[in-house]
Amino acid sequence: MCTCSSISVSIKKVHIWFCGLKISRGWKSDMSRSSRRFGKILQCLCSGGEQSRTANEMIPSSESVATNGSSSQVVSSQVVGEHDKKPDTGSIEEAELSLRESGSINYEEARALLGRYEYQKGNIEAALHVFEGIDISSVTPKIKISLAKTGETRKRRSHNYTSPPLSAHALSLLLEAIYLKSKSLQILGRYKVLSVSTLKSPSNFAEAAKSCKVILNIVESSFPEGLPENFGADGKLQETLNNAVELLPELWQLAESPQEAISSFRGALLRNWNLNEKTTAKIEKDFAVFLLYSGSKEAAPPNLRSQMDTSFVPRNNVEEAILLLMILLKKVHLKKIEWDPSVIDHLIYALSICNGLGPLSKQLEELLPSVIDKKERGLLLSLCCYGQGDGLSALTLLKNIYKYDDPDCVSALLMASKICGETPDFVEEGALLAKRVVNVSENKCDEIAGVAYSLLGISLSGQSKMGLTDSERVKLQSEAIQSLETANRLTEMKDSRIVYDLCLEYADQRKLDSALGQAKHLIKLESGSRIESWLLLTRILSGQKRFLDGEVIINAALEQTGKWDQGELLRTKAKLQIAQGRLKNAIETYTQLLAVLQVQNKSFPTQKKNLEVGGKHYRNLEVETWHDLAMVYISLSQWRDVEACLSRSEAINYHSSSRWRINGLLYEAKGLDKEALKAYEIALDIDPGHVQSLVSMAMVLRRLGGRSGPAIRSFLSEALRLDRMNSWAWYNLGQFYKDEGPMFIKEAVDCFEAASILKETEPIEPFR
Repeated sequence: MCTCSSISVSIKKVHIWFCGLKISRGWKSDMSRSSRRFGKILQCLCSGGEQSRTANEMIPSSESVATNGSSSQVVSSQVVGEHDKKPDTGSIEEAELSLRESGSINYEEARALLGRYEYQKGNIEAALHVFEGIDISSVTPKIKISLAKTGETRKRRSHNYTSPPLSAHALSLLLEAIYLKSKSLQILGRYKVLSVSTLKSPSNFAEAAKSCKVILNIVESSFPEGLPENFGADGKLQETLNNAVELLPELWQLAESPQEAISSFRGALLRNWNLNEKTTAKIEKDFAVFLLYSGSKEAAPPNLRSQMDTSFVPRNNVEEAILLLMILLKKVHLKKIEWDPSVIDHLIYALSICNGLGPLSKQLEELLPSVIDKKERGLLLSLCCYGQGDGLSALTLLKNIYKYDDPDCVSALLMASKICGETPDFVEEGALLAKRVVNVSENKCDEIAGVAYSLLGISLSGQSKMGLTDSERVKLQSEAIQSLETANRLTEMKDSRIVYDLCLEYADQRKLDSALGQAKHLIKLESGSRIESWLLLTRILSGQKRFLDGEVIINAALEQTGKWDQGELLRTKAKLQIAQGRLKNAIETYTQLLAVLQVQNKSFPTQKKNLEVGGKHYRNLEVETWHDLAMVYISLSQWRDVEACLSRSEAINYHSSSRWRINGLLYEAKGLDKEALKAYEIALDIDPGHVQSLVSMAMVLRRLGGRSGPAIRSFLSEALRLDRMNSWAWYNLGQFYKDEGPMFIKEAVDCFEAASILKETEPIEPFR
């Protein structure tokens, strides 16, 4: 600590220097007032006991450049805390050091000191006004020379008797002034407290970024080979550099310059700035978040000067973000940085959108038990397994949680219930798990209870499709509807997933008026953003035989959907046109769909396996489109066109039960029943549960005659066990009973009646 007498001498020198500055005419009055304030501050520092009494007199409001309105107060509160509002003795000590080292304090140093003081007091506009008076271009050569000399080794320095143009303290002071100027511009741009039109966002942020970049350019040109180990030995210089490196990407983001932001992020990470692990980790995380969520166009791959041929170079923003997040996880594993839960959240999102859940599960398994909770790890691993289509492994992990770790873990119970509800063999267990969640959450959290009731409804609906008696089936269907309606009520009809499931259950049970009302509400709730909802509404309308209205809905959906996502919509539109007898229009629609798929296939050849169009796998959609077109040509008796379509389908997927069934229909149309029978046998060998092939097989056997009655009945019964809403199967079973004679006339009537009722409400394609 300086003695009172030494500070007094420094006060006189600094105060005389401030008052004697030769400044421009426009700044003279402001600087004289600032110098008087600075002199009062210095005097106040020496007064000791009177410091608190005169604190309010340090910057009179009448002389401050900043306004006294609420906006200035906001800026001040954001920049400095309560402890920073006291006089800054560091500024005085640095002024004294500069005076001791050089015998004087120059114009730029004085402005740097005064600007920092104004900044720390929260007078951001006044600080910026002072900083702008520093001629950066004139002091830059001196800063570079002084920086270069600070990087020299002691041995070399001992033979060099020339002193640097700037002292170490002056050097730190000027670089900090440039940094604080950038911060001032950022704050003023963010809170818009300036009335000057030239300092408005985002140009204000761009100016701040350019000012901040000056610091990095100076340091980089002074040390082209990287910073020396002894750089910023006093800590202040390194701290300013760290702050500038961290601030620059943020400024470019605020300036709406994404490519500049990406370049600054990469520059911060690829160049040696002597950053500590904490700062580096923060920059890596911020960069990953920017790449994932900024919505900017793809950045060019990084150009690494020392890159090996085997080095991994990310091809897009997501891959680069994944690389950064994995580096952060590696640092956590090596205990270089503390665990940040948000890192794994961002990594889960990044890997899930690029089909990388397998690598994610490996990363989770490598994390130490002290880093992540055992239950949380189990939940995340189960999600990875489920996302990869391995529901049984996911269910095993979840059972370990709710059986051994936490019996009332709602997340594990809900996830397990969802998986069980989607697996026919486990639907009963899914209902039991959902009931457990209902018991835990009822009268506590309506949202969780609503989700539990919806999963209960889904499981009960799945149970109703099992081989049960009619009375049991009706009972389960009624309970499924009640559970879904309760879920919808608890969530106030605001959960689109629950509304969708309720609408689907109404439609499955042929309660089409109720289903239509829920479907319309669903479209409004989602603002038409989900293709599945548009398709469900169209199918409900087709079940009511309102084909023209369904086509209007599809056209509205097509207008709101991107070209690459229109696949299922176009396919449904073609089926609506077929239902109206407009086969030529249907062929044109199918041709349009195939053209879109072909262009997409050429545009994304490497992504063909993972690409989804309209909610279905690319290959499946293309195969189904060729099959639909072949069926149209069969109805038109255009055999060559049918064969061409089947040939294209075969090239995509040889082992397709649908293709073999259409082959059988083609043989039937040509009168070749035995060949058709062989085709249906192959289809059933590929998929024993292919309902359409089971019905077609029974029809051909019935036509061929002979002692095939038991086989016909067996095929049709199996088809109805798999799909009890298949009107064509009921009709053919009725025909079978009719052929059996008067003893089975009642059974035949029942089958014909069921077929007639189902046909009246049958959609152009299954609701599910």
